[in-house]
Amino acid sequence: MLDFSLTEEQTMIRNLARRFADEVLAPVALEYDEKEEIPWDVVREAHRLGLMNLDIPVAYGGQGLDFFTTCIVMEELATGCAGIMHTLEANSLMARPLLLYGSEEQKRAFLLPHCREPRLGALALTEPEHGSDVTTLSTRAEFQDDSYIINGRKCFITNGGVADLYTVFPATDPSQGPKGLSCFVVPGNQPGLSGGRKERKMGLRSSHTADVIFDGVRVPPENLVGLAGQGYRIAMDTLEVFRILAAAGSVGIARSALEKACRYAGQRQQFGRPIGSNQAIQVLLADMGTAVEAARLLVWRAAWLADQGRADGKLAAMAKTYASDTAMKVTTDAVQIFGGYGYMRDYGIEKLMRDAKVGQIYEGTNQIQRLIVARELLKEHEHA
Repeated sequence: MLDFSLTEEQTMIRNLARRFADEVLAPVALEYDEKEEIPWDVVREAHRLGLMNLDIPVAYGGQGLDFFTTCIVMEELATGCAGIMHTLEANSLMARPLLLYGSEEQKRAFLLPHCREPRLGALALTEPEHGSDVTTLSTRAEFQDDSYIINGRKCFITNGGVADLYTVFPATDPSQGPKGLSCFVVPGNQPGLSGGRKERKMGLRSSHTADVIFDGVRVPPENLVGLAGQGYRIAMDTLEVFRILAAAGSVGIARSALEKACRYAGQRQQFGRPIGSNQAIQVLLADMGTAVEAARLLVWRAAWLADQGRADGKLAAMAKTYASDTAMKVTTDAVQIFGGYGYMRDYGIEKLMRDAKVGQIYEGTNQIQRLIVARELLKEHEHA
């Protein structure tokens, strides 16, 4: 029998995240969107409350939440500010390769001190000439004497240049294509590692997105995560799960837009009555609400399966695609309901629309996700 009710612990964590979103994130969201800066005091408060490193096990300094509960928290945080949510979420993204493929020694050596303080992490995969195609990366890691030497440049990296710890994907044997990629954990203060150009973005502007430059960065062999040549598999396994978290963030953005649109429709008077009494507005709201609920259920199912050790790449791709498309559509309709006020920056509705857009692009574009879904569907039915 299916049961969608939350446990007492999940309800408490959700309520904590909701209060934090309403009382801490939302009041500063427009300010830091305008400044295009990370609110470091908010990061410190999130760490104090246990709203960082959510799915990292307690043994390694994290909160030890299952993936389903982590998705619940991510949705709540995204309602307050999706940019700040992504700043915090990047810690879990950085840690996932270590949790999946790292040794016990690596997890304790790197994650414990990182989680102990309000520090930020980053996963460095994307490159200027290699977006959705990560099979042939230009960043190189060459073994010289007793160390790997990393040279290259990563781009569009959340927390790039301000992170204290990175998981990095260079090629250790370029002749092997995807089988020549590897994964390393690299401290942010390693000589030769630096932040490059900070991007000026459409949305998520309170998160820091920048190039990361590797100029002769020396890392010992014990920083190799998994085996040499395993990097492509590590990256795919990491992204397969984190598409679900990205989808949860999109649900949060859409839900925030829906809630604001409902309140506005009930208060805004035109021709002597609230605009919410007009059927045209009611139809918009009904479709928006239905889509948000459907997106959440898809995210929850994908997260639940991941927690059962049955992660489903097709379902993760579906959740990411549907939730991000929903966020884009719902925020667009919310702007329409607000009319001229929705177009103005002081009301926060256009920010939601800007924040929603990247959901259709990052963690693999929605076009790529649809190819993944179609490929899996064809496999399932080829012998039917």
